[in-house]
Amino acid sequence: MTASSLGKQLSELGFHFAADNLDDVVARATKQRWGAVELLGYLATEESSARARRGVERRLSSSKLGRMSPMANFDWGWPTRIDRAAVESALKLEFLEGARNVVLIAPQGLGKTMIAQNIAHEAILKGHSALFTTASSMLLDLGAQESARTLDTRLKHYARPAVLVVDEVGYLSYDSRNADLLFQVVSRRYENKSLVLTTNLHFGDWANVFPNAACATALIDRIVHHADVISIEGKSFRRREAEAAKAKRAKA
Repeated sequence: MTASSLGKQLSELGFHFAADNLDDVVARATKQRWGAVELLGYLATEESSARARRGVERRLSSSKLGRMSPMANFDWGWPTRIDRAAVESALKLEFLEGARNVVLIAPQGLGKTMIAQNIAHEAILKGHSALFTTASSMLLDLGAQESARTLDTRLKHYARPAVLVVDEVGYLSYDSRNADLLFQVVSRRYENKSLVLTTNLHFGDWANVFPNAACATALIDRIVHHADVISIEGKSFRRREAEAAKAKRAKA
């Protein structure tokens, strides 16, 4: 058997590391005089590592996380109120046990989206699937489905990930149809999969988001029943940065 045909066969069997690095593996085994057990042990370790990396890359690609800032850049001292222990608990994914939810409530510009993205990213690194979407994008997607069958397919799409992040609930008002669609997503995940939700409004103000929606109370009840609700207060990070940039330009 030639090296080329062996590499092809290894690839067909799913041993992609061995197939892609066959010449190097053979040279290393020859140089270090590995026996069969040593060679197989090396291949098993490297194949496992390569598959883990591919898994992370695949989950990151399907998560739609986009650009994000790591939590190392988060200024814990800026908000006037934040439960750091609760945020760090969420970042450790402790809420996944028991399929609990995490709700981040904060005015615009205080880092709730950044925290939610980092929670999803940590879940991906730990081997879980995650999906990030804004409330408006998800409801636009669901509302565009023209049949019950295609709607059910899209609902399954949002019900499937271990962690679903729904960002920016409360920035727009939605009619009863959109409220019902969000209710269906939440209901399918209720007590089965975790939901991370960010909003600029406390639940008492959600009547402004879903006016005339009969399911609004039931929707909130399912979200908060098994949830860690984290409120953040203070002035906008982005406003602070804009003011600092303005002062720097004025000084220059």
